Amino acid sequence: MKMEPVTVATLPKDMPTSGIYLFSEGDEHLYVGRTNTIRKRLQNHCRPSSGHNSATFAFRLARQITGKITATYTEKGSREYLQSHPEFGPVFIEQRARVRNMSVRYVSEPDPMRQALLEMYVSVSLGTPHNDFDNH
Repeated sequence: MKMEPVTVATLPKDMPTSGIYLFSEGDEHLYVGRTNTIRKRLQNHCRPSSGHNSATFAFRLARQITGKITATYTEKGSREYLQSHPEFGPVFIEQRARVRNMSVRYVSEPDPMRQALLEMYVSVSLGTPHNDFDNH
């Protein structure tokens, strides 16, 4: 939290390769993730060409906004179907742009076990509303 936030567009050249990251809007902390490729992962969250498997946070936001929260596990209502749906698709595009403008903080952690624990700890500590540790 001591890190001065940046945006995906202003990521510094000397950032760590692996660790956890936090997306925030103002004082509201929204989502924590972990990865072994921080720069690439942050860019994937908001790249215009990123689909539902890459821009997962934006997809979650679009689900919340459109009310399409529950997975259907059928072709109609699947993630791929929603991504191209005339009501959901434009919201998903807007949310990728929104994520691109959010504040980002990150911390280096190369060990996968520590990454997982740190992701959960930060999410619980900050009460990030878009993290979900349910089994699927």
